[in-house]
Amino acid sequence: MAKKILILGVNGFIGNSLSEALLRKTDAEIFGIDMNNDKLENCLQHPKFHFTEGDITINKEWVEYHIKRCDVLLPLVAIATPATYVTHPLSIFELDFEANLDIIKKAVKYKRRVIFPSTSEVYGMCPEPEFNEETSALVTGPINKPRWIYSTSKQLMDRVIFAYGMQHDFQYSLFRPFNWVGPKLDDILNPKAGGSRVLTQFIGNILRGEDIKLVDGGEQRRCFTYIDDGVDALLRIIENKDGNANQRIFNVGNPKNDYSIRELAEMLVKIIKTYPKYAKQAEKTKIINVSSAEYYGKGYQDVPSRVPSVENAEKYLGWKPTTDMETLLRNTLDFYLK
Repeated sequence: MAKKILILGVNGFIGNSLSEALLRKTDAEIFGIDMNNDKLENCLQHPKFHFTEGDITINKEWVEYHIKRCDVLLPLVAIATPATYVTHPLSIFELDFEANLDIIKKAVKYKRRVIFPSTSEVYGMCPEPEFNEETSALVTGPINKPRWIYSTSKQLMDRVIFAYGMQHDFQYSLFRPFNWVGPKLDDILNPKAGGSRVLTQFIGNILRGEDIKLVDGGEQRRCFTYIDDGVDALLRIIENKDGNANQRIFNVGNPKNDYSIRELAEMLVKIIKTYPKYAKQAEKTKIINVSSAEYYGKGYQDVPSRVPSVENAEKYLGWKPTTDMETLLRNTLDFYLK
């Protein structure tokens, strides 16, 4: 029998990409809710895709009804922009923790399987060269750095979900995305500093003829993962072959795409120069250094590097990332610039 899948936040970066893949590759029926549908043009007319415009914090009866009728639930609603962590930390806690806790409690009540988005941020300032889901310490900063409220809200959700699994045999999978990027990531026309994630922020800077501002010199390193690779992992988690994904945590990232933020900026400028329509803007772009306090405010603190171990995903899902950095960037730029 075809699975019924409930996706909360279906219009988001992960939600829309996952929906397209499910409709293309499986016979699953999707029920999705979000406040907009502008990224769902490839799904809305599909007979197995059912969209409702709404807010999970308001349309609680709709959510509960669909948790009851669906087999698998993906609660993808969260705020995930660092600027907001610093300026509106309570908004992070209220949505990313409180609203999602209510969803998890309903899933436990109706014995529904949940695939929950944790985050690479839960590892915080872990000093290990490679982060392991089972053994790595989760290290965050002091209370006066509200940047960590996102990480700790997500970490507490992870712990609550694990505890429900331990005490109530709750069926769950946690996945930790490591800088997933690709088409439809953010609005590149958003001019607000920190209003989008780093890749789309830099693309927007170049197109608007602005300088690229590197926070604290851009020495921070991240492992960039193409959305198609991430979605492939999610499809395998949803399939749950032989129950191998049950009650497990999966890092989903690409350790080979380990680059500094400065290197990312330099690569983007170089590649955008190959697009005739935008070459002049790229030629004019300057890369400058700013302090984190100047860019984000005093409540910000950063992490020098984040490299995932993907052994769990390889062992239990048969998954490996395949998209290199050059391909990832070109595919993303083709979407935004062509």
